[in-house]
Amino acid sequence: MSPDGLLYFSDFPNFEGKAAKAGIIWTLNPATGESKVFRSPSGMSNGLKFDAAGDLLACEGGNLGGRQIIKTDMKTGKSYILAALYNGKRFNSPNDLIIDEKGRVYFTDPRYLGPETVEQNGMNVYRIDNDGSVHLAAANVAKPNGLVLSPDQQTLYVANCDFPGNGRAGFSFEEGAVRPTGEGAIYAYSVKPDGTLQFRSKLIDYGSTVGPDGMTVDSEGNLYVALGTKVGVYSPSGKWITDIACPRATNLCFGRGQYRKTLFIVGGKSVYSVETNKEGYFPASVKK
Repeated sequence: MSPDGLLYFSDFPNFEGKAAKAGIIWTLNPATGESKVFRSPSGMSNGLKFDAAGDLLACEGGNLGGRQIIKTDMKTGKSYILAALYNGKRFNSPNDLIIDEKGRVYFTDPRYLGPETVEQNGMNVYRIDNDGSVHLAAANVAKPNGLVLSPDQQTLYVANCDFPGNGRAGFSFEEGAVRPTGEGAIYAYSVKPDGTLQFRSKLIDYGSTVGPDGMTVDSEGNLYVALGTKVGVYSPSGKWITDIACPRATNLCFGRGQYRKTLFIVGGKSVYSVETNKEGYFPASVKK
């Protein structure tokens, strides 16, 4: 959600014959229910986040998209590329991102669809530092999807969405890349002061039938995971708390201001909202 109280979300295109739209970013005013197009085409945008300055960061995916991370200055409307290459090669399909309290950006780079050549050796998690440099943060997740930081900034949670039939076929990587795992899981990484990650545990194991997608956390550090037809809620240690039923859940976030206890869920062709007893977490540098 933006500082001015609008919900921004990505809309994947409908393909009609040979014609295709490369995605749309919409806004929704939860007070009035009014929706508007913010950007079309969006470069196949997926995950969106606002930084401490109120500017919009977007993951542009593959399948006719930009395959990069961009930032839009919300005062001028101008967009800038934050990262498009690692080791001189294009990303697979940036999917989701999170910004830490130091302004560093972590993002996932799987590939589900698209005719573009896969250039990276694997589907990885990357970090963009404040000087603009791009670093490989985690290379041991077979198919990273959603990710989120704990409120104390000590843990990065990453969803592995590599269950059978979920778009893995046809991709070939060199020796050394992580092989398909056939599982859905949430991995926990310890975040060191310099931003590097250390694998800590497989926090939640969904087996071979469920693929975790977007994630968010509340101010107490509880984890909310989009699981297709529900949202799973877990303690920071991975203990199941409850499920929130939803017709379709692929990504989610808490609102701000009067909506700080409102969980917004996107999925399919709809946006849903659920009132909770918890406040969403926002970094101290971000207006709540």
